[in-house]
Amino acid sequence: MDPAVLLVLALSCLLLLTFWKQSSGRGKLPPGPTPFPIIGNILQLDVRDISKSLANFSKVYGPVFTLYFGTKPTVVLHGYEAVKEALIDLGEDFAGRGRFPILEKVNKGLGIIFSNAKSWKEMRRFSLMTLRNFGMGKRSIEDRVQEEARCLVEELRKTNASSCDPTFILGCAPCNVICSIIFHNRFDYKDKDFLKLMEKLNEDIKNLSSPWLQEKNSPQSEFNYESLVITVSDLFGAGTETTSTTLRYCLLLLLKHPEVRAKVQEEIESVIGRHRSPCMQDRSRMPYTDAVIHEVQRFIDLIPTNLPHAVTRDVYFRNYLIPKGTTIIPSLTSVLHDEKEFSNPKVFDPGHFLDESGNFKKSDYFMPFSAGKRVCVGEGLARMELFLFLTTILQNFNLKSVVEPKDLDITAVANGLIAVPPPYHLCFIPV
Repeated sequence: MDPAVLLVLALSCLLLLTFWKQSSGRGKLPPGPTPFPIIGNILQLDVRDISKSLANFSKVYGPVFTLYFGTKPTVVLHGYEAVKEALIDLGEDFAGRGRFPILEKVNKGLGIIFSNAKSWKEMRRFSLMTLRNFGMGKRSIEDRVQEEARCLVEELRKTNASSCDPTFILGCAPCNVICSIIFHNRFDYKDKDFLKLMEKLNEDIKNLSSPWLQEKNSPQSEFNYESLVITVSDLFGAGTETTSTTLRYCLLLLLKHPEVRAKVQEEIESVIGRHRSPCMQDRSRMPYTDAVIHEVQRFIDLIPTNLPHAVTRDVYFRNYLIPKGTTIIPSLTSVLHDEKEFSNPKVFDPGHFLDESGNFKKSDYFMPFSAGKRVCVGEGLARMELFLFLTTILQNFNLKSVVEPKDLDITAVANGLIAVPPPYHLCFIPV
């Protein structure tokens, strides 16, 4: 038989076998679009707007459905009820970390973000204990954030009210807070060592080499040198990028909505004044500012598809059987932009977090830090930084856009896992 014919037959058999294996395993999993052999459902997704694709699938298959990325099934949770039921009500069962091939070669399953099972529990417990010992959750951390906020203001003054891109400066501030926690020392923004650290944070994590932890390497222990280095890099990466991006997006939205900015500054003037630094006690007396920060985080939807989870055992979920190890995607977009909870989810409106009397209104749908067992370790610190950095900036500066507010583009730019704001310039005008 002609070799070419044999090759075609062999390939056809392979495709049919792959399709049969995918189909045969789908009986116990939630429904979903029929996958193509080998490549799965990848061609049926709009890679420029994954969240929209997931929303469209949910309209057809319901709040729990299965997609195939290649030959591997992934179960998608869409909507508050499904996400809450999995991550909170069945938190232990859904506490695994799903496969993330792009980063597996980088982190090797170590650290606290992408680790699993015993390794994850041990490193998370160790990280929380260490951070608490270093002052996390105590007044001393607030003092460090306040100090950094004052230093941030001084750096912004050096722009002399001229047009600038705030990306670098806003990245330095939260990074310096992590430095002050781990090293008990902050750095000047032009310090060579600090600049080198900032550079490394922007590189692939595999390039991070650090003498900060001296520890005997023991392959049998979770606390070997490599694992601790990756854990520290997780803290720096997650503690810097997410907060700085949120703050940067916040300023852009306030440029776009000067009426909102004016109300925040009025509240700052009324509650804090200009002669002392903002503190966390002020937040309870500043419902509008609190609502604005929550609305920023809800609106920008920083990590739309969350980090992938995985089930830690065979789980019966809504009459489906999800095998142990199956990757789970909890759509945070479907929660943060739920029309049942937020009247105009696609519109930036602080009123989403205010009641009729103007008091701050909590929402169970507010999950920018995820939820359950895998909720962000640094949520408390991030909330503190966003409040203190924003109020200190607006206490000392008026924000001036270099273009008309109506011409500002606030459409998120997809950048891997994180939705970042488009580049922009502004002027910090001292008050």
